Amino acid sequence: MPTYQYRCAKCGQVFEHVEHLAEHETARLRCPRCGSETVEHHPTHFVAKTSKKS
Repeated sequence: MPTYQYRCAKCGQVFEHVEHLAEHETARLRCPRCGSETVEHHPTHFVAKTSKKS
């Protein structure tokens, strides 16, 4: 399951949440710091490491 980062629009807290892809669009999250439901997806960088040499 992917881990998504979210940012609270009220207090600025950035937090992570693990969810299925199907849940990502319908998730109703609350900020762990202030309890606000005004959270937005906070895109992050993705890095993949493989054992294959290029």
